[in-house]
Amino acid sequence: MKTKLFGLLAILIVASLVLAACTPKPTVEPTAVPTEIKTEAPVVTEAPTEAPVEDIWANVDPTGQSIVFWHQHTKARETSLLEIIDEFNKTNEYGITVTAEYQGSYQDIFNKMLPILGTPDVPDIVVAYQNQAATYQLADALVDMNTMVNSPKWGLTEEEQKDFFPGFFVQDVFPNFGNARLGFPPNRSMEVLYYNIDWMKELGFENPPATPEEFRAIACAATQTPFTKATAEGSYGYELSIDTSRFASWTFAFGGDVFDYEKGVFTLNSQAAVDAMTYLQGLFTDGCAKLVTEDYGDQTDFGNGTMMFAIGSSSGLPYYQSAVEAGANHAWSVAAIPHTTADPVMNVYGASVSLPKTTPERELASWIFLKYYTGVEAQAKWAQVSGYFPVRASVADGLTDYFASQPAFKTAFDMLKYGHFEPPVPGYDFVREEVNLALAAIADGADVKQTLDSLNETANEILAEQMAQIKK
Repeated sequence: MKTKLFGLLAILIVASLVLAACTPKPTVEPTAVPTEIKTEAPVVTEAPTEAPVEDIWANVDPTGQSIVFWHQHTKARETSLLEIIDEFNKTNEYGITVTAEYQGSYQDIFNKMLPILGTPDVPDIVVAYQNQAATYQLADALVDMNTMVNSPKWGLTEEEQKDFFPGFFVQDVFPNFGNARLGFPPNRSMEVLYYNIDWMKELGFENPPATPEEFRAIACAATQTPFTKATAEGSYGYELSIDTSRFASWTFAFGGDVFDYEKGVFTLNSQAAVDAMTYLQGLFTDGCAKLVTEDYGDQTDFGNGTMMFAIGSSSGLPYYQSAVEAGANHAWSVAAIPHTTADPVMNVYGASVSLPKTTPERELASWIFLKYYTGVEAQAKWAQVSGYFPVRASVADGLTDYFASQPAFKTAFDMLKYGHFEPPVPGYDFVREEVNLALAAIADGADVKQTLDSLNETANEILAEQMAQIKK
């Protein structure tokens, strides 16, 4: 098995070299980071943090600080973010000025961050998936925001904390780092099943598939019988994107997990994973599925009516809508990923924002902006423009009109209670690369059990090397 890291310096160098080779996707943010990342142990209902005995921020003065925010947003999302920031800059009573800087994709930002951790060149706020934040913290490079969240002077009240969806609120608390809060959530997404309603009716199916068996039946029927309204040639039931979050989502749907949180190890070769990957391989063998071969090819094919099902992020809802309007203009919606469990198990994920260590004044000023960014007013605006789920319940309560105009968003929102997450552990970026290779090999016919056994061994070697850095 190959070894990726030799000490912390090697972590940074290797990460930069490996991830620099990745090509960012230009228009839509990836359904999971590198990573859309994305992660949690069994859902926690209360934050495992307590108010500090002493408020270490009580005498810090954030007045007049200039803050830099590195982000990945483009187009309408960037415009909305800039409007939120502009309003904050005009209205905050401390004269804090936030400047947003687009730095490319999630992986581009990760690459840029690694060499500058612990230096004066770091931004004050940076978008980061949980596993990325864990990697940064190997260098003790991030602020633990627990003391900010619980600060009597600057923090969130008990009522405000309870307003955050519990699973979202605890997702950035890291047991491997003494329950430090290394990020804060501005939004979340979820993997969902997109389906063509009109085509299903033509084939005699009234409801979206709830089980893998139903999914196979509809997918194979669609492959054999093209959609009459299709605007392009070809006919497939499903296109699989080579992405670790697809691997995790299908494993969850078959009743398993990709990580054992009690033992602290990856379980990428569990029986559920083997069953899920054997199932997918069968779809390829039977000619009912194919791989996505170009960026967002599944969106395009779903829109033009040549593909029945797609699985992707709920944040892609407006892009699927645009693809349908530009294509076959068919009726469509979203549903839970077909599952063997009594209830769905939905892969919920999203990048948070972290605070690299700078000065107490800049750190506090950054936190004050994050409070505004995750406040009810800003969240309502952000959710409607970005397509992300808001992170506070009271925001959702005020989105009645938006839910009515976007029924697919409401359907997805109602499935948040079934959410589960991928592991927030150091080195998950590197593990994801290995999972993607294994997933591609399985789709190409490789032995499922042998491939996953090898994958799991490699993943746990990577994890052990990363965890060794914490102990140092």
